[in-house]
Amino acid sequence: MQVSTPLAPVSALPPLTGDVTDRMCPSRGVLEHVTSRWGVLVLIALRERGYRFSELRRAVAGVSEKMLAQTLQTLERDGFVHREAHPVIPPRVDYSLTPLGEQAAEIVGGLGHWVERALPAVEAARRAYDAR
Repeated sequence: MQVSTPLAPVSALPPLTGDVTDRMCPSRGVLEHVTSRWGVLVLIALRERGYRFSELRRAVAGVSEKMLAQTLQTLERDGFVHREAHPVIPPRVDYSLTPLGEQAAEIVGGLGHWVERALPAVEAARRAYDAR
């Protein structure tokens, strides 16, 4: 497992260099990776601790093996997930968050908790909408 370093406060990040509202901005692709259904859930799960692939698949209920593999590969490529393959038989691979991944997981985790708290209000709004 990778040892994490303390997170820099968001205020310590460099000034914005992109514009996610611009369809050609490369930051839009990163936003899509982090906020995809499986990306969010993988980041939230890995925020708790590192996992082996099969453990992570159980922790993120409903994800297929193929989608989990694709999501992990994308998040690893973007620098959010650390993949550590151990030279043992049977093969063992551990996944954990990088410091950048910890920052992203904190943000999407907050959104996830907000959604859980707001669910009763959302359900009430849906009922009111459907009744109209």
